[in-house]
Amino acid sequence: MTTSDGTRLVATIQALVRRFSLVERADIACCGMTVAQAATLEALAGGEGIRLGVLRRRLGITPSTLTRNLQRLRARGLVSVAGDASDRRASVVALTELGRSAAADLARQEEGFTASVVAALGPSGAGEVLAALERLLAAIRTASQGCCPGAFDHLMSSPEWTQGTRETPP
Repeated sequence: MTTSDGTRLVATIQALVRRFSLVERADIACCGMTVAQAATLEALAGGEGIRLGVLRRRLGITPSTLTRNLQRLRARGLVSVAGDASDRRASVVALTELGRSAAADLARQEEGFTASVVAALGPSGAGEVLAALERLLAAIRTASQGCCPGAFDHLMSSPEWTQGTRETPP
C-alpha cells in the first residue's frame, strides 16, 4: 500500500464515521430531532428501560450531554425517567408510547436510507462493498492486536454487535 492509499483509506473511513456517528453533535438535525436525540431513541428501542449509566455508556456521551438530551425528549413526551425499584440511587429511562412510535419511524427512515444506498450500488456492487468492509474490519482487528491487544474486541462489544444486528468479523 502506498502512502496515498493509506491517506485515502483514513479519509474514507473518517467520512463514513462522520456520516454514521454524529451522536455527539446536538446541532445536526435529522428526522425532526437532533441526531443525538435520535440515537437515544434508537438505543432505547426494543427494551423496557435501562439505567442512565448504561444508556450513557451505550451512546458514548457524557452525563451532562445525556441529561440535556433526556430533558428535551421528556419535554416532547418521548421518554420517561423513574427511580430504579431495585436501587433507589439509580434512575431508569424508557420510551413512552409516543417514543416507541418515534423510534419506529426513525428505524423505517434508516431502512429507507440504507435501501437507497444499496440500490445505488447495485446487487453486485453491494456485495463487493460489504465483503470489502468485512475484510477491512478483519484487517483492523489483526493490526490492532499488534499495538493494542484486546482493544478491537472491546470496541466491538457494543450492543449492536453483540445482539445479532451485526456480526463480529473473524
